[in-house]
Amino acid sequence: MTLPATALQLRSLLHASGDLELSLTDVPLPVPGPDEVLIRVEATPINPSDIGLLLAAADLSTLRYAGTAERPVVTAAVPQKVLPGLAGRVGQSMPVGNEGAGTVVATGSAPQARALMGRLVAVIGGAMYAQYRVMPAADCLLLPEGTVAADAASCFVNPLTALGMVETMRRDGHTALVHTVGASNLGRMLQRICTKDGIALVNLVRSVEQEALLRGDGAPHVVNTTAPDFSARLTDVLAETGATIAFDAIGGGRLAGQILQCMEAAINRRATGYSRYGSNVHKQVYIYGSLDRSPIELPRNIGMAWSTGGWLLFPFLHTLPPERVQALRARVAAELTTTFASHYTRSVSLAGALRQDAMADYTRQATGTKYLILPQAPA
Repeated sequence: MTLPATALQLRSLLHASGDLELSLTDVPLPVPGPDEVLIRVEATPINPSDIGLLLAAADLSTLRYAGTAERPVVTAAVPQKVLPGLAGRVGQSMPVGNEGAGTVVATGSAPQARALMGRLVAVIGGAMYAQYRVMPAADCLLLPEGTVAADAASCFVNPLTALGMVETMRRDGHTALVHTVGASNLGRMLQRICTKDGIALVNLVRSVEQEALLRGDGAPHVVNTTAPDFSARLTDVLAETGATIAFDAIGGGRLAGQILQCMEAAINRRATGYSRYGSNVHKQVYIYGSLDRSPIELPRNIGMAWSTGGWLLFPFLHTLPPERVQALRARVAAELTTTFASHYTRSVSLAGALRQDAMADYTRQATGTKYLILPQAPA
């Protein structure tokens, strides 16, 4: 295969003025070192974490579209009040894209690298919204023969997040869990893991359509947060399952507090006496997303045995022994098209990811609007 001298890469640049600029840039084709491989990137998803880096908290009502179909340029204004928190990226043209899959087309001299020549691999390492990417051979997940890139594009963020939630549940001594975006790609994946592993999962959803979707997947515990009797129904399910740990992608508002409140009410159904401090069963809500950026509201009738905190995948993985991380990765590869299958609303080229209709869709961060970028596709 004849390789090009340059390749396209999607970049996000925040100017000192507060203007954000998104564009496609020609970059020199990277050359792999001895222990590295050059990957022809064929599929890479748009995850919520990617959107955060891509848009830098820009005001989406100010998005402006220019350039050509092959080289679109998108600009937007970032509110002045959030600029101090973004000072570290001002003036830097930043590559975007956490993960993806593609074919190894060149390697370094090390045997571990050379063994991957011509094979389909999945990687996570940033800068994946590009036509080519160099990565250490040791960081590549070798995929079974016959796997297609689109099926392997989301091998890391959602699968390892879902597995990490289950690992955290077990490590912290809980036996069942709650997840607040049950109908998302991640949520449905988590349900499949819990079904396979015999774990009770309480799925929270935001519409009757999402509730029907999950019940169609065979999920036994689904609660609609918009139902007028939400708190009563959630308390009933928590009493049934014994779930005392939750993972919340919403972040702000009342939901985390409502979950703790219902957990305490469910626990107190089994109480044999009164305590003014509430139950002594520890209840935990981990915040791992920020779909709602408002302050977190916690009521006072949740007892004293509770905690909330942030949870992120990579800091959590760093707490695990390397052999355990490898075992989780191996499970993902073995169950790629079953337990860890991802579903996409639409596939677009690199240029297509910056077009107005696509951006209006995936920036909503709504359930069922997951996009896949195909970097080798024509504009």
